[in-house]
Amino acid sequence: MPHSPGKAPWPEGERELAQVRDFNKKLAWLPRFKIRNRVVPRLIQALLRVSQIGGEGKLRKHGLLAERKRIDHLGAAVRIIRPKGRAKGVVLDFHGGGWVIGNAQMNDNFNIAIVNTCNVAVVSVDYRLAVSTPIEGVMDDCVAAARWLLSQNEFAGLPVIVVGESAGAHLAAATLLALKNSPGLLQRVNGALLYYGVYDMTGTPSVREAPPETLLLDGPGMVEALRKLTPELNDEQRRQPPLSPLYGDFSGFPPALMFAGELDPLRDDTLDIAERWMNSAPVEVYLLPSSPHGFIHFPTIIAESVLAYSREWISARVEAPASITRSNA
Repeated sequence: MPHSPGKAPWPEGERELAQVRDFNKKLAWLPRFKIRNRVVPRLIQALLRVSQIGGEGKLRKHGLLAERKRIDHLGAAVRIIRPKGRAKGVVLDFHGGGWVIGNAQMNDNFNIAIVNTCNVAVVSVDYRLAVSTPIEGVMDDCVAAARWLLSQNEFAGLPVIVVGESAGAHLAAATLLALKNSPGLLQRVNGALLYYGVYDMTGTPSVREAPPETLLLDGPGMVEALRKLTPELNDEQRRQPPLSPLYGDFSGFPPALMFAGELDPLRDDTLDIAERWMNSAPVEVYLLPSSPHGFIHFPTIIAESVLAYSREWISARVEAPASITRSNA
């Protein structure tokens, strides 16, 4: 039986929805993100790095610092932001960017708010990108980062919350599935916060039926883009977990909070994985009306409310003993 998303614990009146729709009209003028070659992602990545010059000033304004650490010989690294006081927990953050762009620093605004509000350390994964690394290597970097964090003396005994957005939500879910081989490490994870992830690398129905007017994402080209990321595989192989987390075994998983936008071609990914996940652990899932992919980045009241609720949820999960709401069924 399909799962119905929960009622949003924030205002969704006509004023808030009108604001979202007005912003969508601006998005409609922007080009859609496409993965058709390696040149464009490299150009976008270069522009991103230029835009981040001097970005440490944001941290200093809050009395915070970031530390970058290499965690293996392959090139995987993490960016650590610690709270000013003693950390109550740790957030393991996976950035988005379609596996081909992005870095840990791009989430600083979100992570500063999490550090200050929740009194946790944030460890963001700087995984290698799929323009030069097979997606299996990208996933290996994320698992290596999780194992590194969960075995560090600095974070010993602290509850861990996994957070991922878009491709990062895919990597977060895939990492949790990989940790099933180490139950002791998986038990340290108290929650998973996932924003509009990709969980079926062959495309869920909403991906396959995405119209040309999809905002931000190239709707008609999404299935082909997923194939380009996995050129040596057929669809049956693409559906195998952890590459497609939707088909994994969620027993022993932590509680989760999930969000998707009503206009996002990836909405079925979130709704479908929530339905499967909740057989093993509590799941809150929200489908945001009139909202496209990437909506938490937009200047709307609904986005601000979603992020505030997310921080409240992180704080609650940090305080909650993992044994209370977990199931090993």
